Amino acid sequence: MHGTSTLKKFVLSLGLSSLLSIAALAQAAAPAPSSTAGPVATKIGVVNVQEAIVATNEGKKEFDALEKRFTPKQAELKNANDELDNLKKQFQAQSDKLSDDERTTRAKTIETKQKSLQRNYEDAQAEFQQAQQEVVNRIGGKMLNSLEKYAKANGYAVILDVSNPQTPVLWAAQGNIITKELVDAYNTDNPATPPPATAAAPKPAAGATNRPAAPGAAATPKKP
Repeated sequence: MHGTSTLKKFVLSLGLSSLLSIAALAQAAAPAPSSTAGPVATKIGVVNVQEAIVATNEGKKEFDALEKRFTPKQAELKNANDELDNLKKQFQAQSDKLSDDERTTRAKTIETKQKSLQRNYEDAQAEFQQAQQEVVNRIGGKMLNSLEKYAKANGYAVILDVSNPQTPVLWAAQGNIITKELVDAYNTDNPATPPPATAAAPKPAAGATNRPAAPGAAATPKKP
């Protein structure tokens, strides 16, 4: 219904489902009953707020900056992981020819480097996720204001967020999905210039899915 784009995959990893209180938003968006008020809003909208956050110009700019910020850490983890892999391969290839003392020494060296890499990986992942969450919370808070304005201006009584994969919304007509409209409304309320796109670089959201791979799980750890 609302796709499986890279943008969505990225932001779903942030656990943002608790950011929005759609019930509270719907209550704020619905006009208060009044004998002199116009027709009561009855439209229902469906939006992927998490996807919208990353799709905004500000979101693209922020996540592109995060990717660049953590590129050195990616290289550091990759080099450490490659070194560890080489040590393991050498140990396996030469194990039968080593003395007991040498075999024990090399095994301890590998174990020490493995633990160090694991700690560095976990620290990098935690730092990256915290930085992501800070960006998402900052943009998400402002997006609530844009969503409320859009809902009131366009006669929506309820806006349902389908960011959470466990959402109870099983289906919605395409005309009810307003994720793009929310992105446009946010860009209008919060002007920002997105990072320039280059032919050689991936789309901003594509890089945002990168995290460091678990030590030993892959030869090339990805971006923290």
